Amino acid sequence: MTKHSNETIRSTFPMPALHRREVLALGAGGLLAASGLGARAQTKAAPPPPAKPTGQVVVGLSQEPTAFNPLMPGIEVDETVWMQLFNTMWLADPQGNLMPDLAAEIPSEANGGISEGGLVWKVKLRAGVTWHDGTPFTAEDVKYTLELINAPGFKSRTRVGHALVKDIKVTGPLEITWRMEKAYAPYLALLSNTFIVPKHLLEKASDPNTAPFNSAPVGTGPFKWGTRQPGDNITLVANEKYHGKGPYLEKAVLKYVPDQTALYAQFRTGQVDLIIGTGIPANFYEEAKKLPGRKVVMIPNASLEILMPNLENPVLAEKAVRQALYASINKQAIIDVIYYGTHKPTESFAPQESWAYNPNLPKQQYDLAKANKILDEAGWKRSGSGVRMKNGVPLEFAVSTTTGAALREQCQQLMMQDWQQVGVKMTISNMPAAVIWGEFYTRSKFQSLLVGTAFRTVIDPDPASRFASDAIPAKNGSGANQMQWQNAEVDKLLKAGQETFDQAKRKEIYWKLQEIAREELPILPIFQYAPIEGYKEGLIGYEPNINARQNTWNMGSWYWAR
Repeated sequence: MTKHSNETIRSTFPMPALHRREVLALGAGGLLAASGLGARAQTKAAPPPPAKPTGQVVVGLSQEPTAFNPLMPGIEVDETVWMQLFNTMWLADPQGNLMPDLAAEIPSEANGGISEGGLVWKVKLRAGVTWHDGTPFTAEDVKYTLELINAPGFKSRTRVGHALVKDIKVTGPLEITWRMEKAYAPYLALLSNTFIVPKHLLEKASDPNTAPFNSAPVGTGPFKWGTRQPGDNITLVANEKYHGKGPYLEKAVLKYVPDQTALYAQFRTGQVDLIIGTGIPANFYEEAKKLPGRKVVMIPNASLEILMPNLENPVLAEKAVRQALYASINKQAIIDVIYYGTHKPTESFAPQESWAYNPNLPKQQYDLAKANKILDEAGWKRSGSGVRMKNGVPLEFAVSTTTGAALREQCQQLMMQDWQQVGVKMTISNMPAAVIWGEFYTRSKFQSLLVGTAFRTVIDPDPASRFASDAIPAKNGSGANQMQWQNAEVDKLLKAGQETFDQAKRKEIYWKLQEIAREELPILPIFQYAPIEGYKEGLIGYEPNINARQNTWNMGSWYWAR
């Protein structure tokens, strides 16, 4: 993996001292001023890395990794392990540039790696790579990996994009070609998150779903599997025959502490060297910034906090209702007071760091008078109870989220108060995570959800799996369009965005998609996440990457200043 030697440190100024209970008491009339969160970046020359692996780092996680075959279903934290043990053919840096890893170069139309309008792919692989057991890495491993993903009966993490791959041929020890059923530009991004597995080990298993490899993985990455203490930690050890720079650490201990407050306490006392993933709880942010010997960073993240309406609900199906609801969400209060100013408002489904992000979308303004006007003009009349009615239907719906998510519950209370002022009756229907993220979510049985999610294909801006009419699971589609949004113009744009590799053309397409989504509001965006991570001073190489699922993406390049 490519290494970065400069240490980047970000800090923010204090926020206004206004407490959450105060804004909840303000209700609809309490429009808060935005807090001026400034940021400054500091860089300083880093000392050189050690000549041989030395020292260890203890990484604090709030969840326990449990799946170690990177092609099988797992949760996000599992990638913390995968990206140390395995490699992809290429990976994305924090700026979104693809960098060769197991591949010698990134295939493109310009270098002939992608031809016939995106249908034929040819990849040249890096020489001199070995598996942790000393076996040489070859094109046969890539072929085996791509075929295993699509193999009947194999419990694949995802077949999106991979299902289009046909006629895979090894044309040399370090060269492989295949054909695509149709041109699919996001496949470059998907392959940046597709870890290559060893053919010589997995092909021996009678069933790759239950292979010994799955609990004692062997990869090509900067670290090798060490030990696992279920319920406590995983220890990885340096791969001194790694094909890239590093690793510079002798060991990496992934320590899991499920209680986020307890995890933060261990960071504060020095038992863990850094906290990643879910990060430091927002209510500890001000304290954490002042801890001696610690660096606290607000990191970029591609996920959004949104209100997700079910567009098959007769009330929420009406655009005017969604527009009125959006105008009467006090987004700034939610961000500044409930979330301590740690997230940033957005109008788009695309992360603001993306090359496809449209910065020209209309900015939402908290305006109860505008919301009332929209509903009046749409024929929603106030009844004696104060709840608006139209054709005998009350303007009423439920908002659901995970039970025990205290900050989201406070958001629900604030939205309920504001919406009541414009004649909307909102009820709360929360449930445990195991229930809400089952068929209630996947089969669109909700009325609306307060949820965090992303709308892209790995690092590619393609949102087809979330917005296409044929991606509605409740209508037997393959995808995650739980809103059940159907728009013929959007379908055409999504198809066009997938079929061209020209970034300028794709940018034009996705700008238009964002304009339509901002007008139609199939989702009501509240903010883009900016989680808080922290690490000990003296750790060199840590670098947040919005294009990696975990900020251990370059852990092979980490080391301690001596």
